Amino acid sequence: MLSNPNKKQIIFFRQLPLALLLLKPETRQIFSMQKKFYLDTSIWRDYFEDRSDGVRPLGEFAFQFLKNCAKKGFTILVSDTVILELKKDFSEEQISDFFNPFESIIVHIAAVSEQYAEAKKEWLQNKAIPLNDFLHAIIARDNNAILISRDRHFAELLSLVESKLPEEVILD
Repeated sequence: MLSNPNKKQIIFFRQLPLALLLLKPETRQIFSMQKKFYLDTSIWRDYFEDRSDGVRPLGEFAFQFLKNCAKKGFTILVSDTVILELKKDFSEEQISDFFNPFESIIVHIAAVSEQYAEAKKEWLQNKAIPLNDFLHAIIARDNNAILISRDRHFAELLSLVESKLPEEVILD
């Protein structure tokens, strides 16, 4: 599954440990030890659009975070949900072009029905937070990844997943 590092990977799973069982033992050990990050759509948009909030260079923060992850060989998880949200404003070709410099560290994943069901259940209890934010948090949690986001809603979801700004993460 991970034998061709140039080929994009799509892994369907609910929890990373289950998917790891499908990998060779030597690959499984390396992959599970790596730091993994799940970037919310807001971070990808910061990078793609080189956004700023008038004071801070948000796009530069996102780019430096991605560049440092690539330098350290850390994994960036990209879900089908992130892709669908990005497709609202960008073509598939644009998205592919933006991801291309970091293709070596990106692992594409897809949410499963259990994750959708849990997100919907959580959302029905708190509709002030968008359904997809619950889904992003659950996907990150189930994949043992740190969620990287600027979205204020994730501060309310700390019981589900650890969330940080890209400039807060110290990559060692």
